[in-house]
Amino acid sequence: MSAEHWHVLGGGAMGCLFAAALHKAGLATTLVVKQRNGLPQLTVTLERDNGKVQLQLPVSEPADSEPISHLLVTTKAYDVCSAVQSLAHRLGEHSQVLLLANGMGYAEQLCAALPGPSYYSGTTTAGAYRVAPYHIRPAGAGLTCIGPAVASNSRSRAHQPVAAEPRWFTTFSAAHHPCRWDPDISKALWLKLAINCAINPLTALHRCKNGKLATDPQLAETVAKLCAEIMLVSAAAGYGEAVVALQRDVREVIAATAENQSSMLQDVLAGRRTEIDYITGYFLNVAHHHGLAAPENEALFTRILAHAD
Repeated sequence: MSAEHWHVLGGGAMGCLFAAALHKAGLATTLVVKQRNGLPQLTVTLERDNGKVQLQLPVSEPADSEPISHLLVTTKAYDVCSAVQSLAHRLGEHSQVLLLANGMGYAEQLCAALPGPSYYSGTTTAGAYRVAPYHIRPAGAGLTCIGPAVASNSRSRAHQPVAAEPRWFTTFSAAHHPCRWDPDISKALWLKLAINCAINPLTALHRCKNGKLATDPQLAETVAKLCAEIMLVSAAAGYGEAVVALQRDVREVIAATAENQSSMLQDVLAGRRTEIDYITGYFLNVAHHHGLAAPENEALFTRILAHAD
């Protein structure tokens, strides 16, 4: 077994998906939960068409004292900072922290609030659905990209120095394949943000699966308007190259996930807080910073917030 020990913070669908992959690859893997309730282990269930696989994973609470060398964060975007800060006494200058949450903005906040560990950002097209607590159904393999976290104010894209792969990347990428090291991860993060801005709020507002954004003419027209605004702001912020084919990219994602419910729709249906502040909200902050209007995105943002109230 590798000497690396991964603690996974966030026991939702993605946390369980990555924790299971790391564990099955022979890497020491521990789930960080709010309360273990006296249990030394939890059962993580992966449900597929050909049956179920159950894995026994050790659990840890934030208040524990064991140092954390490698931390994977898969919480909701709005919980990233507070959740990682609850582990501050277990993190040091040699700790490696990989942030794998939706949206943007939390990495800058965390780096400022808790300097010391080495931070990395990631984005993935892999998917999974939560069937029950710690019981998930993988929704297809996807590419995961990882790179150094952007710690500066990223309202405008600054040049990021080329960073070498950390030593843990080889074993991590072997556990969760395909996985690519991207020294300029900000482009991939922005593209995913752009696609999420064009899909997630609209599906949440209209309570529809992704596919309806292509089959309903009115919704398809709104998607096109959203993309046009996003491309304009992206160019001003230095991300024009990342979204040069945004209209096509969004259509392809909608087609590939036609029967899926976006994460924001799932949150709305479950009565949970959405990540709108870190998706459309972050995009609008960038637009305002550059003096640009984005009325279609602004209207969606306002309506989603109104629903939450």
